Amino acid sequence: MNHRLLPILLLAALACTFGVAHAEKADRAKPMNIEADALRHDELKQTSVFSGRVVMTKGSIVLRGARLDVRQDADGYQYGVVTAEPGKRAFFRQKRDTLPGAPDEFIEGESEVIEYDGKADNVRFITRAELRRYRGAVLSDEITGAVIVYNNLTDVFSVDGKRTATNAAGDAPAPGSRVRAVLAPKDPPPAAAAPEAASPASAPALRPSNSLGGGAK
Repeated sequence: MNHRLLPILLLAALACTFGVAHAEKADRAKPMNIEADALRHDELKQTSVFSGRVVMTKGSIVLRGARLDVRQDADGYQYGVVTAEPGKRAFFRQKRDTLPGAPDEFIEGESEVIEYDGKADNVRFITRAELRRYRGAVLSDEITGAVIVYNNLTDVFSVDGKRTATNAAGDAPAPGSRVRAVLAPKDPPPAAAAPEAASPASAPALRPSNSLGGGAK
C-alpha cells in the first residue's frame, strides 16, 4: 500500500471518494434493531436511551457501544448517538454495494462518540476517530483524525485534524494536529493482449512468464 501523510492546519478538511462502490442505499429505510442491558423510553418525546453492551443493526449497518440515545422526528427519521465506555471507542460497520463479481467491501469506523443522522444519512465519528475500508478481508484504506464525517449517500468523507496549541510563534500547529491516511492504489485494469508477431523460423519460440504478477497491495 502507498503511505501518505496529509498535514493540515487547524480544522482544515480532507475530502475524497472511495471509488465506484456505494454504501447500501437500502439501509436507510430499514428499521433499527437494538439489544442492550437496559432501556428508558419517553413516548411523548419519542426518545429512547439504551445502556449496557448496546448493539444496533439497521440493514447492513452495525453500531456498538456502551450507550445509545435514539430519537425520531415527526417525519419518521431516526437519529442515534452511540457513546463508548470510558477509555474505549464505539464501533460502526456498513456493507457497500459493489459491482457483480467484485469482492465485498465494508466501511468500518471507531471513535469515542458516533452520531447517526437518518435524514441526512450521515455518520459522524468524534474524538480519536478512525475510518477503514476493507475489500473482502483485506484492509485497503485507513483514515484517522479528530472528527470524521461519512456521507452514506455520496460516499464522501471529510476529516478534521485535532485542534491543538500553536507553537511559540503562533504560526504553526503543534505536533499531532494532522490527518493521517493510508490509501491503497486502485487495481490497474488488465493489460490488453499484445498481437502476436510473426517470428523468423530460426528465432526461438516466446512463452509468457507466469512469474510477473498483478497489482501491488
